[in-house]
Amino acid sequence: MKTVFIDGAAGTTGLRIYDRLRERDDLDLIFLPDDARKDTNRRKEALNAADIAFLCLPDAAAFDAAEMVENPETVIIDTSTAHRTAPGWVYGFPEIGGRRELIANAKRIANPGCHASGFIALVAPLIEAGALESDVKLSSFSLTGYSGGGKSMIAQYESEGRDPLFDAPRLYGLTQSHKHLPEMAAVCGLKYSPVFCPIVAPYYAGMEVIVPLFRDQIPCDIRGLSRIYTQYYGRGGKLVSFRENNDESGFLSAGGFTGRDDMEISVFGNTERITLIARFDNLGKGASGAAIQNMNLVLGVEETTGLILGE
Repeated sequence: MKTVFIDGAAGTTGLRIYDRLRERDDLDLIFLPDDARKDTNRRKEALNAADIAFLCLPDAAAFDAAEMVENPETVIIDTSTAHRTAPGWVYGFPEIGGRRELIANAKRIANPGCHASGFIALVAPLIEAGALESDVKLSSFSLTGYSGGGKSMIAQYESEGRDPLFDAPRLYGLTQSHKHLPEMAAVCGLKYSPVFCPIVAPYYAGMEVIVPLFRDQIPCDIRGLSRIYTQYYGRGGKLVSFRENNDESGFLSAGGFTGRDDMEISVFGNTERITLIARFDNLGKGASGAAIQNMNLVLGVEETTGLILGE
């Protein structure tokens, strides 16, 4: 039986990982009491005793935690931004770029960012297929539930008498320096980071990432794009899928995949303008679900084990 330690188990992502793992009979979870969660020595001991350690921490703390691991057999899955473009770390998106085998054999895995997951799932296959050039200049906007901001943002949105401005969607990342941009460009092989507009909305969880294109940016029409995605995600992937004609009477809700751990890709538009859309749960395939999928690959078990999928 493999042992697992969640460093930062009290956080939003850590709690969701725990909820997914606590019923599994193939894992032994290492717990620290509340008064030991910030004890460096106790954490170091737990990290080195684990076969797999999840880091569900702020970036600086994740750097420090990774440095604590001296056991060469401990596999680290870091859910923070800290190591997503770091040398020696495998980017944990199995469906992209043939990473499934790399992840299965890795000791250091960087879990993708939530916004980045949708963007990469849409753009990387087109770059690989030659439908987009690496020097293309893209834009993207992304709707997310407020749980993506962690405990502090959840408390803000769920507090009594909250600021009325919280009742409407709010654009952030206004300086175009969002922390997911480096991985979005690096993993897709883009020369330029996209103009990125993340939006947090007054609902708990669910995400919708959109990449708009003009028809003259690509060598094919909507049908051609659909074929690329169908072929790409038909390579054995079970957690990312392409679906045609999935609109909801002319709408497409960002909450359509709330509570699930999979992702749906779709393409809409006309002969001049096209939108690429990824829908998933920011806490599922955008965080904890992806982390558990990566863990399953390391363990050599079915990668969807313990995850919640749609029909």
